[in-house]
Amino acid sequence: MSNDKRRRVEGFAFLVAFGLTIPVANWMIGHVGTVCTADGVCLIPVFPHLMAPSGVLMIGIALVLRDLVQRRLGVAYSAGAVVVGAALSAAVAPPSLVLASGVAFLLSELADLAVYTPLARRRLVTAVVVSSLAGLVVDSVIFLWLAFGSLDFVMGQIAGKAWMVLLSIPFVRYLRRRDERLGLTPA
Repeated sequence: MSNDKRRRVEGFAFLVAFGLTIPVANWMIGHVGTVCTADGVCLIPVFPHLMAPSGVLMIGIALVLRDLVQRRLGVAYSAGAVVVGAALSAAVAPPSLVLASGVAFLLSELADLAVYTPLARRRLVTAVVVSSLAGLVVDSVIFLWLAFGSLDFVMGQIAGKAWMVLLSIPFVRYLRRRDERLGLTPA
């Protein structure tokens, strides 16, 4: 397989996974958790004595996938996936969650993009980690405020997303090394 074809195939695989993270996260919030509150929010433990809405896991992964989509296909594809993912959310989540997650995700992805883009060519792993951290803080604050009018779970949101970013580092390192070995250049 040519490098260009490999880059595009991987890019579209990352794109599909990225686009699905928003609706899956919104579905998880109402259906997956160790504790579900009376208002329908399901929570999971993310650290000792720290809980977060369960969708936090998918959003942590999404922040990394957005960077990988940009690396393989370019900025336009990752921006388009945010919009499509938000639209898919409408089928599985209440409108208030769809609006909150769509707005929070769009703004967090813009923060991620602003940090990732200048760092990515020189230091991919650093770019993914630092941009994801910027994005997850923005996403956590905006989502919680718009969805629930409260920042009660902000530390849990940040911790849960950070775990997913940290767990992705070995894969990002592998991808960077393989790209260098194959001479695969970013989009």
